[in-house]
Amino acid sequence: MIDSYTDLITVSLFQWFASLEVAHVNIPVAIFIWVMIYPMMIQVDFSSIKDVGKRPKGFLLTLVINWLVKPFSMALLGWFFFRVVFADLVDPQTATEYIAGMILLGVAPCTAMVFVWSHLTKGDANYTLVQVSINDVIMIFAFAPLTAFLLGVSDVIVPWGTLLVSVVLYVVIPLVAGILTRKALDSKQNHTKLSNFIEGLKPISVAGLLATVVLLFGFQAETLLAKPLVIVLIAIPLLIQSYGIFVIAYGAAKAMKLPHNIAAPAAMIGTSNFFELAVAVAISLFGLQSGAALATVVGVLVEVPVMLTLVAFANGTRHWFDKELV
Repeated sequence: MIDSYTDLITVSLFQWFASLEVAHVNIPVAIFIWVMIYPMMIQVDFSSIKDVGKRPKGFLLTLVINWLVKPFSMALLGWFFFRVVFADLVDPQTATEYIAGMILLGVAPCTAMVFVWSHLTKGDANYTLVQVSINDVIMIFAFAPLTAFLLGVSDVIVPWGTLLVSVVLYVVIPLVAGILTRKALDSKQNHTKLSNFIEGLKPISVAGLLATVVLLFGFQAETLLAKPLVIVLIAIPLLIQSYGIFVIAYGAAKAMKLPHNIAAPAAMIGTSNFFELAVAVAISLFGLQSGAALATVVGVLVEVPVMLTLVAFANGTRHWFDKELV
């Protein structure tokens, strides 16, 4: 009896959170995503972009993988698996939503978590910062049209207004807030104040991540428990995409003779996703209970363990790369 009552309260609580929407944007999710992203955006230093020309190869690799390979390979894998391989297991409308969710993951290159992966692989922190800075600039202008194009190809009607609002909410606003905060706290003579502020925000950022994940899984709990096969079906192309992109990027980095401290983060950036943005846009475009939102949540499930295995692999193959800078 107690368990049933507790379950009822829990379900009602998540339903209440799910109802807090404005213009198709879930307010609690938006707040927690801002809390999570904001500390990461403070670390983005656009003044470092001028250093790209000194070592352009790693940046060019990231640019090609993130914007010319990854979005299209994800769309192709989604279409192939849910229109061909799994066509008899999923109805066409639901399949379209799953594909849309996968596309949103593919078009959102990693921004926040890439600092973690770079640190774990002993990557060049400044160079990673440049890559993230350039990615954020490109994302502001390319995310909406590229998403619209790929969703259009996949027969999804794209509400441009909602998509553009999502970009402003989850990329532009936190990015501008981060820039203003950095400008207010940092100085050439003393970086201590900024460093201490970022360090103090880390627990808050982690809390935002955990709260976002809890909410997302709570919104999708019924589907996750009732349809475990669906989770497996979505996870298969996502796993193929993640490991495939890493192989392409890491192999290309070795062929380009990049040093490991640039090669590893470049491959990690290409492999991981800005899942916070993908989840937010999926919810805004298709709703909390949609197949698109479910696919992006499965992306969260898949990404962390996958990236940890790739970190271990990258660290174990450090000797493959030249130590010289390019």
